[in-house]
Amino acid sequence: MTSPSRGDAEHTLRWSVEQRLAFIEERLFWIGEVNRTDLVRRFGVSMSQASADIARYLARTPRGVSYDKSAKRYVAGDDFRPVLGAPDSARLLGELRLVDLGVMPATETMLGTVPPFDATPVPQRPIDSVTLRAIVRAIREHRTLEVTYQSMSRSEPIRRAIEPHALAHDGFRWHTRAFDREVLDFRDFVLGRITKPKLGDVAQSRPEDDRDWQSSIVLKIAPHSGLTAAQARAIATDYGIRGTSASIPVRRALLFYALKRLGLDVGPDARPPNVQHIVLVNRNEIEQALDRQAEV
Repeated sequence: MTSPSRGDAEHTLRWSVEQRLAFIEERLFWIGEVNRTDLVRRFGVSMSQASADIARYLARTPRGVSYDKSAKRYVAGDDFRPVLGAPDSARLLGELRLVDLGVMPATETMLGTVPPFDATPVPQRPIDSVTLRAIVRAIREHRTLEVTYQSMSRSEPIRRAIEPHALAHDGFRWHTRAFDREVLDFRDFVLGRITKPKLGDVAQSRPEDDRDWQSSIVLKIAPHSGLTAAQARAIATDYGIRGTSASIPVRRALLFYALKRLGLDVGPDARPPNVQHIVLVNRNEIEQALDRQAEV
């Protein structure tokens, strides 16, 4: 095995330093304080290295940072302004979800700790690792996969040949998008219903021929017209709606799932406005797209 070049080592060092500087700034922004021990616990560096990292960050002269001698910590005042980049709310909340799912330990999050939180329980949908490995390999090698699949349209599972080309998540379950040799069309196959996978010959279908996967349609959403002006403003902020509507692009193959997840699979009058919150501005276009899919 060859040793990394000096240039590679310097690049790795720069990346690791950048990670620690970002950690310092994130701690100051989100928690309001940071000290050497925080870096030692998060990255396993020495106290002297932690001191050097904090000094390197302070050399960028961030506004609103002072040293609390009694607490032996650097603290961020109300006038603190990040200097490395804009804070990322999506990352923080995304990491909370990963912690909740047991995928990431709290000590490995960007802050090295998490606030108290909980989430609505979701039934665990275990996926057999051997099955998933076979699907990933079939996708990568463009091969047929013989599987036993339990469809909801049949009372018993059957053996069938599919040609997977992608993975998809509908908000609750994982699917593989694949060409079904039985019906000669592209379909979604729930991973948890697949068993006994066996790699076969070279796939005959082409992923680019999966029109519903390769094409997108835009959902145009707006606050429900039955909301009060104040409620509508709150919903607009909540959904990132600027102006009269917001556009959400979605693959046509995932359209049905997206509508269901957003509560847009029913008409605007199916639920009270204070429950429905948003409506589809381009409902006719979306319903036509769903009708075309149903005709295939």
